[in-house]
Amino acid sequence: MIQSRKTPPGTTPHATVLVVIAAALMTVGVVMRASTAAELDQSLTGHFAWNGPVMRQLCFAIAGVCVMLIFSRIDPVLFRWRGIFLFQPAFWMLLVAIGLLVCVWVPGIGHESHGRHRWIHLGPVGFQPSELAKLTLVVGLAAFLARTRKRHANEPPDMLVPAIAIGLLCVLVGIEDFGTAALLALVGAGMLVAGGCSFKAMFAWVIPAVGAFVYLLLEHPYRVKRLLTFLNIWKDPKGDGYHAVQSLAAIASGGWAGRGLGAGISRFDYLPESAADFVFAVICEEAGFFGATVVIGLYIAFVYFGLRVVRSAVRNNDLFRGLIAFGMTTVIGFQALINIAVVTVVAPTKGIALPLVSAGGTGLLSFSVAVGLIAAVDRSTRRAQSRTVVEEVEEDERVPVVNVEPVT
Repeated sequence: MIQSRKTPPGTTPHATVLVVIAAALMTVGVVMRASTAAELDQSLTGHFAWNGPVMRQLCFAIAGVCVMLIFSRIDPVLFRWRGIFLFQPAFWMLLVAIGLLVCVWVPGIGHESHGRHRWIHLGPVGFQPSELAKLTLVVGLAAFLARTRKRHANEPPDMLVPAIAIGLLCVLVGIEDFGTAALLALVGAGMLVAGGCSFKAMFAWVIPAVGAFVYLLLEHPYRVKRLLTFLNIWKDPKGDGYHAVQSLAAIASGGWAGRGLGAGISRFDYLPESAADFVFAVICEEAGFFGATVVIGLYIAFVYFGLRVVRSAVRNNDLFRGLIAFGMTTVIGFQALINIAVVTVVAPTKGIALPLVSAGGTGLLSFSVAVGLIAAVDRSTRRAQSRTVVEEVEEDERVPVVNVEPVT
């Protein structure tokens, strides 16, 4: 074994740090699920039954950690664009995601919840196809953009295929979930910029994209009402503005140090979706400003180390792995930003979960896959850099050393 004192750049184990941060956020989610599940007429231990909400979230968190570790060992090159069209993993993933998004309207398969068709139930198993759409979009764009840049290094990638893919997924998701459609559009645009698409070509698609989102906004009157309510939530604090007002009340009541875990009152039917979309408000109420800062800091640290992984991959001339890491990092970062903006009433009310923290299994497992793929990019990049350093050392050792004796 060749020993070298040279250290390849970017070999810091970012994969370990990312998994630890994700596990910490999952732990916060389990703790907050236990807090929001507490009731006045039942002890907290009663919720740890096998079919209780706390136990379900704990099982999902354990499964999420296992999924992260499994996918961190899978080389992302498995999803790279291949020469034979029928063996394109990204293409078949896109077809499956589109098919599942259509199935939400199929009687007997699609499931309606809160007046929206976002779920698919196959026996006891239920999941949201929109979560798969996030992963599919990142993998598909990374495969296409990396292939195009490899074939035409001096030309920007063609916008037609990625624009159709982004638009199709955004429309299918946006019919029932406007917030997730906006998230897909943000992630897609970010990946196009990172993949080298020209701003001139992207600008040509701005008008149809804006038109599609205006149509999705006007298609449902309640979306327009939410937007108008956001402009003045105090106009109807007990009606349309109730959700936003209660969220701000929960945040304000937490103060600096919070009321204490389990001591919050917003979860007692004051704040709807306190365990899911508005769990950050409960964190502010029970853990205060300091607890909320810790949670935000974890997301900032995650995005920072995720972008470090991207930089290492790009420095290693591996655009595909870099785009995979960039896409997965922006999915988690943008969704966390949107959720916190909604909870703090910086953005209109929209049902979008806090990644790795909100109650639910489909989102937690899909984000676990995303974290695992980022970690896999880091591991594969560090292995490639290590091989490069070893080759350089071996080359140096093969250089003959000439000893010149002094002339007497």
